[in-house]
Amino acid sequence: MDTQNAINETQSSYDRISELKAFDEGKLGVKGLVDAGIKKIPNMFIRPLEDRLKCFGTSSENISVPIIDFAYLNDENNDQTAKIAKEIIMASKEWGFFQVINHGVPEELLEKMIDQCQMFHEQDAETKKKFYTRDFQSKTVYFFSNHDLYKSKAACWRDTFYINARHTSGEVDPKELPPICKDVILEYINPMHKLGDRVLMLISIGLGLEPKCLGNMAKGTKSWSIANNYYLACPEPELTMGTDAHVDTSFITILLQDSIGGLQVLHENKWVNIEPVTGGLIMITNDMIKGACHRVIAKSARPRLSVAFFFSGVFSSEKIYGPIKELTSEDNPPIYRKFSTEEIIKSFFSKSLEEVGDNLDYFKLKYHGDGN
Repeated sequence: MDTQNAINETQSSYDRISELKAFDEGKLGVKGLVDAGIKKIPNMFIRPLEDRLKCFGTSSENISVPIIDFAYLNDENNDQTAKIAKEIIMASKEWGFFQVINHGVPEELLEKMIDQCQMFHEQDAETKKKFYTRDFQSKTVYFFSNHDLYKSKAACWRDTFYINARHTSGEVDPKELPPICKDVILEYINPMHKLGDRVLMLISIGLGLEPKCLGNMAKGTKSWSIANNYYLACPEPELTMGTDAHVDTSFITILLQDSIGGLQVLHENKWVNIEPVTGGLIMITNDMIKGACHRVIAKSARPRLSVAFFFSGVFSSEKIYGPIKELTSEDNPPIYRKFSTEEIIKSFFSKSLEEVGDNLDYFKLKYHGDGN
């Protein structure tokens, strides 16, 4: 019997729900499986053969997402500001991704954020278990593996430590944070706000809007969340994913990754590797310019860690977002209907990760046939 037939036979005969519950109730995540010394991944992580076969290929060309240098960005130099704003718009329209260097966030802080967040995942299991939950709505600080564990066709090979300040007006109680990484997280938040505001300003200028237009829409980007993803070395990386292909639902995402690599963006129907740049931060503009589909492949190398800082708007049913009037016309009609951050975030958590792209289609006007 060949390997694939053996996998198919095993998957057809096992009790998936029981395996998911046992994994979930153990509260140890993927790290617990690796610590147990497994040589083959459990069935719950194996992607269906049809999904593995239909994947786009990885680009063999020597291309990469644009790298934009903020070194000469100066509020007093309008020409340079306009030049960088134009670069961001071009990168956002073509890729939905770009990397920023010389952004003003100290490299020492970035390194410390990676190191101490990794320490959270590698600390004593009983200490980490205290943060494990699937209550994603009322909890602010929590640890879990796969938010869509019971909805996806296959679980992804990663654990996540999450801080959700969307429904607390951007506030987080330091006492709720794990002692092992509390100080660096509190130090990290303000530089991300400042950089996020700066990027929104540049996008506004590049789109021909008032500089504060998008920043005002996001209310100063004070509503935020952090996903700290830990990708363990995988014994069978060809059978699973680190993170399924998806499109983010935030205004913008600022992503910090370590030197391991594995992040890919879909560009012209090919997966392109996002190679780590020392001191660089990745910007994902999501559907503001282009909804960038991206994923993380599983690897057999040492663990990989990333920190995604999401600017999501105020988590409220009262604040309504919609197409920007200055950018729409009869010749360029709006694509999306109006919606609240609460509606889109709840919709995100109600589906599996691979359905998130289709989830955004739900907010398109032609889906509903009206402008509500």
